[in-house]
Amino acid sequence: MDPATQPILFFDSGVGGLSVVAPTRALLPTAPIVYAADSAGFPYGTKSESEIAARVPALLGRLVERYRPRLVVIACNTASTIALPVVRAALDLPVVGTVPAIKVAAETSRTRVIGVLGTQATVRQPYVDDLAARFAADCTVLRHGSAALVELAEGALAGTPPPPDAIAAELAGLFDQPGGDRIDVIVNACTHFPLLEDAMRAVAPQVAFVDGGPGIARRIVALTQGQAFPATPVPGRLVFTRLGTRERAIAAGLESQRFTVVEAL
Repeated sequence: MDPATQPILFFDSGVGGLSVVAPTRALLPTAPIVYAADSAGFPYGTKSESEIAARVPALLGRLVERYRPRLVVIACNTASTIALPVVRAALDLPVVGTVPAIKVAAETSRTRVIGVLGTQATVRQPYVDDLAARFAADCTVLRHGSAALVELAEGALAGTPPPPDAIAAELAGLFDQPGGDRIDVIVNACTHFPLLEDAMRAVAPQVAFVDGGPGIARRIVALTQGQAFPATPVPGRLVFTRLGTRERAIAAGLESQRFTVVEAL
């Protein structure tokens, strides 16, 4: 394989990782991209740690064997917080994980009350406790796990706009907690949630939303420094572990984002 054509492989349970692809393409506009969605295992946020720890490394092993990427990005907070060490040990290439942007939120917050909005699996991880202790020790960090927002983000890309009342109901999971009325920054700790940011801002205009996408993009640039890329942009490749009606609808909506090749794993 020509080194310039080696792709960057992005992996998520669904389409949330597209919120990481966008800032990466802004910095590396000609990078070949394979985006893999584990649609057969979607959603991860309601699964047990043992299920995710077994499933993610096995799938990534198959994907790396098929597509021979230069770099793997686990563009999923849940998969990263649970399976990242095992994946790094198993794969002989760089693996970038996704970390909730609690440090950025703490640097931004004036009220010192931060919301962390993720999946149920992510917000209960000790890893989040550690990030809060290291980077937001002087803040109150409130958490809420939402499976509904993941479904709403997937639906939005399949052509169904998210109802404002449904968005408001999920944000209330943070705002209705003791001290929640003082939240001024919310960490989108699921890569699906930035896809709904416009809708969330419309419901909660007083709050700033932050996510890890831009930081991950900068890390990808650093790890590929000096490597060859195509002279012009190339079509992106979408890979689903189950390719059904919903997935085809999502793929059709992504043709305008240069994802023109669709495959099943």
